[in-house]
Amino acid sequence: MSRLACLIALSLVILHPIVSSAAEPSPPPTTAPIDRRALVARHDVVVRKLDPFSPLTVGNGEFAFTADVTGLQTFPAAYEKGIRLGTQAQWAWHTSPATQPVDRSGATKMIDTHGRPVPYTPIQKTPAGEYFRANPHRYDLGQIGLRLTRSDGSAATADDLKNIDQRLDLWSGTITSKFEFDGQPVTVTTVADPDPARAMVAASIRSPLIKAGRLAVELRFAYPNAAWGGSPADYALPDKHRSELSPREGGGGWTVQRTLDNTRYAATVEASAGAKLTQSGPHHFALAAGGDGGGEHLAFVCAFSPDAPRTSLPSVEPTLDAAARHWQQFWTRGAAIDFSGSTDPRAAELERRVVLSQYVMAVNSAGSMPPQETGLTQNSWFGKFHLEMHWAHAAHFALWNRIDLLERSLPWYAKILPSARERAKAQGYTGARWPKMTDPAGDDSPSGIGTFICWQQPHPIYFAELARRQHDDRATLEKYAEVVDATAEFMASFMWWDEQARRYVLGPPVVPVQEVFEATSTFNPSFELAYWAWGIETAQAWRERLGRPRNEKWDHVLKHWPKLPTTADGQLYLSAESHPNQYVTERELTDHPCMLGVYGVIPPSPARVDRETMLRTLRKVQQAWKWDDVWSWDYPFAATTAARLGDPELAVDLLLMKGAMNNVLPNGHFYQRENLPLYLPGNGQLLSAVAMMAGGWDGAPTGATPGFPKNGWTVRAEGFRPMP
Repeated sequence: MSRLACLIALSLVILHPIVSSAAEPSPPPTTAPIDRRALVARHDVVVRKLDPFSPLTVGNGEFAFTADVTGLQTFPAAYEKGIRLGTQAQWAWHTSPATQPVDRSGATKMIDTHGRPVPYTPIQKTPAGEYFRANPHRYDLGQIGLRLTRSDGSAATADDLKNIDQRLDLWSGTITSKFEFDGQPVTVTTVADPDPARAMVAASIRSPLIKAGRLAVELRFAYPNAAWGGSPADYALPDKHRSELSPREGGGGWTVQRTLDNTRYAATVEASAGAKLTQSGPHHFALAAGGDGGGEHLAFVCAFSPDAPRTSLPSVEPTLDAAARHWQQFWTRGAAIDFSGSTDPRAAELERRVVLSQYVMAVNSAGSMPPQETGLTQNSWFGKFHLEMHWAHAAHFALWNRIDLLERSLPWYAKILPSARERAKAQGYTGARWPKMTDPAGDDSPSGIGTFICWQQPHPIYFAELARRQHDDRATLEKYAEVVDATAEFMASFMWWDEQARRYVLGPPVVPVQEVFEATSTFNPSFELAYWAWGIETAQAWRERLGRPRNEKWDHVLKHWPKLPTTADGQLYLSAESHPNQYVTERELTDHPCMLGVYGVIPPSPARVDRETMLRTLRKVQQAWKWDDVWSWDYPFAATTAARLGDPELAVDLLLMKGAMNNVLPNGHFYQRENLPLYLPGNGQLLSAVAMMAGGWDGAPTGATPGFPKNGWTVRAEGFRPMP
């Protein structure tokens, strides 16, 4: 399907949705607390026809299970051109055996850096370059679907399903799927265990077809597919892996021990009384009710783990109860925002996006490591994660008063700190240089632009500062001090001293947020200059709070910091000093308008950023930028700038601007393009922008919801924390 065809199809879905939020009348706004259950229930996702772009996912931040209209993964082929069905966990990584000896030196290239050769890992057509780009990669844990048999004994197809009625109940994190097959009703209830320590899906199935022996559950396992995107499972290689079934020791269920080269994991199944799990192929298993038909109910849990669990698993009913308690707590303990009293016709859509974004981010982006761009729902970039987008994925958790969900992933930076230090040392710098496209070990993945990107560098400082602002104790300062210090040390070390100009310079080589510029000729990108300066200044403040002396080298760097680049007349900010003709070069008006961020997501320093210049820049970007060439997260990224500049009307316009990548599917995901049908940074950046507009920011005007307009908008907000 072409990109144009996809966009046309998506516009038709938006105009005539076959999957929709369950709209319910809202009471008029009052001064009473927000009715959070009613707010959330307004946006339960209802599916009435198979839509390949709107499967539904349950999960806990460490594990996710994406289901089709049957509530399981019965018809995966029907979703191949949309959002694929998958079962993934944060720990599930595989490395393919190398066909020839390779080491990382074969993926390295020396890049001239002010007359000094420095090693980087750009994409190269070498065995090592291709191998380390694809390895390690995520794998699919297993496919769990229904086996539906027609009365004549033939297998069902997706077209055989009638009267589909599926609902994702956001308040309980439960998918209830109802449909008819061969004139018989089927109801499937699906939930993920809410405990992030357990990768477990639970399902309860009710139908007369069970007793008739025409409905069973199938488990299928595949070899990993080491591809850029798409399905992480390859079912065409049965001889490359093993699946060994055995009853659990002590009785009660079965374990399928999986072996994928040097990777091993287990799938453990426990089911309702009388059910039996049998093997029907090398990697194919069937779970059926036992006895003479076994009644009309079949329930099971399936847990995945690096090692088989030693104790019994919770059954379906306790898991349903645990999920309901977990999600009710999620929706009640964090912040909330209600637009139901607004007269602006866009308010309902913004509220839908906000509610659904909270759910998909909690499922996909609240784990122990930074998430990949598509989370645990679908693979992209071999399943690896991009650290520059970790801010978009996770900063909103703190602003929505869910700091614990942000802090789940922060220990990972300390874990890979030794490799980050080694990377800086190998390049001739001090401190710790964080990777861009990376894996659980923190290794650099060969990438055409990623190896030169550096705006991820201050992220650990920003996250630590969010934690400090909330906890306000010495323990938090000490917990993150080493990471904060090493992060700032590298940034100060990386700056190059220009003796003639008596200033420091950032780059080359560098690829800025706006990725259209050549690394080896780009220097002083505006967003990085502002963010790095803020990061070093904040790290100095941390040293002082801990009773340590200021770092004299850092102060020297800050004293001679380059000014933010502007056009020759000083009227507009540029993306980079090296590209002074940005506003007359069409290509340089595409991709991310990063110069806006220095007065938006970054706290603007009056000594470094001029408000009036930024206001002119915002107006120019609004008018001249090629908005169909930006990504979903760029719209809320720009909206934060409009809000800080005191233009809430423009902030809302930017959030909801029509654009090729600013469409939100009925299940809450931002569609980007054919091979990227969902993109979580859009959801996360939206939540950060809305949190800022609702909860304010340091120095914001007094009063409630300072970033929202008053005309046409009645906004009730609770529990937000101000953005720095």
